Amino acid sequence: MNKDQIKGRVEEAKGQAKQSTGKALGNKEMEQKGRAQKAGGKLQAGCGDLKKDIKDST
Repeated sequence: MNKDQIKGRVEEAKGQAKQSTGKALGNKEMEQKGRAQKAGGKLQAGCGDLKKDIKDST
């Protein structure tokens, strides 16, 4: 695993927690921020996966 994969998955988990907390508290703003953080983490992890695939194929 490279650092982008790790950081991305951590951000994804933090976003999921924030989203769930916002939903439980009825706080739509926190829920939206969690969704955005989760999506950003997923994107970063995907970039890390792509980098790893490219490195492995060369």
